[in-house]
Amino acid sequence: MRAGGSFARQMLLVPVGRLRKADHSVATSTALPGLDPVELRAIEQAATAEPVEQPTPTTIPLLPGERTLDRRIKFALVQACTLSSLLLGMTAIFLAILGRPDGRAPMYGALCLLACITFDGLDGALARKFGVASPFGVQMDSLGDMTSFGIAAPVVVFATLRGSVPTPVLIAACAMVACCAAVRLARFNVSPKDGRFFCGVPTTMAATVLAVTVLLKTTMGSALPAGAMVFGVVLLAIAMVSSFPYAKLAKVVKLPPTLFLLPLVGLVWNTQVTFGLLVLVYLLSGPVIWARQRRTAARIA
Repeated sequence: MRAGGSFARQMLLVPVGRLRKADHSVATSTALPGLDPVELRAIEQAATAEPVEQPTPTTIPLLPGERTLDRRIKFALVQACTLSSLLLGMTAIFLAILGRPDGRAPMYGALCLLACITFDGLDGALARKFGVASPFGVQMDSLGDMTSFGIAAPVVVFATLRGSVPTPVLIAACAMVACCAAVRLARFNVSPKDGRFFCGVPTTMAATVLAVTVLLKTTMGSALPAGAMVFGVVLLAIAMVSSFPYAKLAKVVKLPPTLFLLPLVGLVWNTQVTFGLLVLVYLLSGPVIWARQRRTAARIA
């Protein structure tokens, strides 16, 4: 142990200048017994080597692939749709906060939300049609959805139900929508995509339900008590972060036309009650599909 310690101290006390002498002085040095001259040369080269410069990271192009003028114009059009959705969401927030003398601010905010939903579907459809889908567009779409559907929608709901239920309860319910929307969007970005079902209710669907509910309340009055509406908001938020599979709209429209006859009659008879029942059926469809999938998997196993 003592000899090893002396050797280590000798290594640490070697002057750097000594290593820069000629090769024969390194080879004949007696200050470092037990070391091969080749090892000493390796130490000298490491001490005198120039630092290697790290390559400067290059910026990732927003539009992958061929960057022609035509593709750039199409890419800009898609991003304009995304920004339009975001700006309409901000407009809905401003309308809900500032209000209007006629008390119809929540109604106009709900109309802005429906316009957001239209542009949100348009940007994805155009990106796929034009062949300009990109990771940048995915992130832009998520940020726009969070602004419009995760923040603007609960703010409009708060402005609609304010004074009808205790304020702390209403704030908690609306904040829950915002938090669940953020979790839903983040999970969607990092999860594998299923062409048949959504994992949880999508934020677009949740915002549609909230916007139509506000429109019905402000234009036709409310057929449900405010407490029941708050409970529905909470249920919708929980459904967004659930793992239940929910059918996509493309699968719903392929159902037999006769199944749509009863809802149409119900909408004519009582729009609000029928709409509430349709939303409830859709929310319950997730657990039902999940149970059927589990039963089928157990039968195959």
